[in-house]
Amino acid sequence: MNDRFAAFRHSSYSRYFTSRFFTAFAAQIVSVAVAWQIYDQTQNAIYLGWIGLVQFLPALLLVFVTGLASDTFGRRVVMGISIIVEMSCAAALLFLAATNQFHPIWVLAILTVFGVARAFLAPAASSLAVNVVPRDDFPNAVGWNASAWQMASIIGPVVGSLLYGIAHVAAYGTAVVMFAVAAVLIFSIPKPPQKAGSEPKTLGMVLGGFTYVWKQKIVLGAISLDLFAVLLGGAVALMPVYARDILQVGETGLGLLRAAPGIGALIVTGLITSFPIRDHAGIIMLVCVALFGLSTALFGYSTVAWLSILALVLVGAFDMVSVYIREILLQLWTPDHVRGRVNAVNSIFLGASNELGEARAGFMAAKWGAVFTVVAGGYAAAGIAVAWSVLFPGIRKARNLHEGNPNH
Repeated sequence: MNDRFAAFRHSSYSRYFTSRFFTAFAAQIVSVAVAWQIYDQTQNAIYLGWIGLVQFLPALLLVFVTGLASDTFGRRVVMGISIIVEMSCAAALLFLAATNQFHPIWVLAILTVFGVARAFLAPAASSLAVNVVPRDDFPNAVGWNASAWQMASIIGPVVGSLLYGIAHVAAYGTAVVMFAVAAVLIFSIPKPPQKAGSEPKTLGMVLGGFTYVWKQKIVLGAISLDLFAVLLGGAVALMPVYARDILQVGETGLGLLRAAPGIGALIVTGLITSFPIRDHAGIIMLVCVALFGLSTALFGYSTVAWLSILALVLVGAFDMVSVYIREILLQLWTPDHVRGRVNAVNSIFLGASNELGEARAGFMAAKWGAVFTVVAGGYAAAGIAVAWSVLFPGIRKARNLHEGNPNH
């Protein structure tokens, strides 16, 4: 019998799941509140770029340390400490907001520490799941973990914007409380079993992932397709500009704009689960990346709130299709003995595409304006899909998602 809630029959997983949801929810509140307050005070998009950059650089610079820490010191401990650091950063932002000292330099310094905490949190949280649920129920847990992130990305920005509309301190204060609850839940989990890896943690281990990705062109193509499409086409960083100056919908409208891509992704997740992709997976992925870019351009052009929200729903929907196909191709074309390192490489690429994409958007908008930046980025993302169909014919030829690399 298929138990939809199988993972929740285990107390440790229930606490882990709730902690991850609260952590993601609180992070979304902080993200939307900081972006709005910084832009509202400065009206300079360059600071929106810096927000993305200071949160990405720690993950890049600490890539050789973060995964090793979770394997050496225990994933539960690393995850709990990381959440406490995030809580401290939210408390610092609360203090600055309450005392009217919300200076961009101080905020960026706090967000840098926040980025360090996130860098350690991500591998520890992802790896801990397998330690708190039996192997048979692990697939069920993975599905719920993905749903938790999607729900947090949809509800978090809306709640954050509503709280910010009530009072600055209400948003940051709520985030502090949620981080605190998340930390308590993690530390309440009994120490789970965790096997220490016998293979030495060396630079060569990490480089092994890069080496494999470089040699397997379909894997390289799939990962780099997402990297450049989101790097060039991402518009999340500029939503405060659209909400305040172009669409004039205020904080509440900003929350709806931030939530719209998540709504599209959630709808597509339900559709793909019910109607799996059976054939022509590679072509579908390339087409959806192109449509992701064109939908981004539509959002860039729009000056009507409902059309902008619809465009962002489409952005999230098309992005989810490409993410779904890419992740399956990545796993099936990667042999088990190198899969962990390849996934580590993939996580770096994902971080680069998101946070570095936000930095790119903010810096470009400060020089050439938000509309040009979003529209040009959308067309560039569509162009990437066309170029990759030529540069990586293996993607175009990939058909059945259940077929992996014939060489292993």
